Amino acid sequence: MKPLLIFFFTICIVAVATSQKSKNGQFFTTKEGAIRGYDPVSYFTENQPVKGVKTINLNWNGSIWYFSSESNKKMFEANPEKYAPQYGGYCAYGWAKGYAVKTEPDAWAIVGGRLYLNYDKGVQKEWDEDRLGFIQKADSNFTLNK
Repeated sequence: MKPLLIFFFTICIVAVATSQKSKNGQFFTTKEGAIRGYDPVSYFTENQPVKGVKTINLNWNGSIWYFSSESNKKMFEANPEKYAPQYGGYCAYGWAKGYAVKTEPDAWAIVGGRLYLNYDKGVQKEWDEDRLGFIQKADSNFTLNK
């Protein structure tokens, strides 16, 4: 357990130093777009991350979002706050610890109708042990850093 935490905090420091933000700094964005090019609606409709199609996209809050279908794009356009990941797409566990850390699309959970992403599946397992507690801490830390 302790080695995992030490490893995570080392990764946090490196990730914070190298993370890429969108122009307005609100969402974690890579050259592939928000959520590394994955369709945010697919987490809700297909219960899994699905890679978006380059020709089905939109710019929202300074980031390019890709979708696997036109219907998913329309759903997002109608209610982007419902589908966009929490904490600007940064790691939910990281924000619980006070850090903006990059994420991987396959380390995710929907809790209370909201999408949460994490650094990787190892961190996801740690986060799963106390989701609501980590969400409460992350909510507080994210609000303070906005």
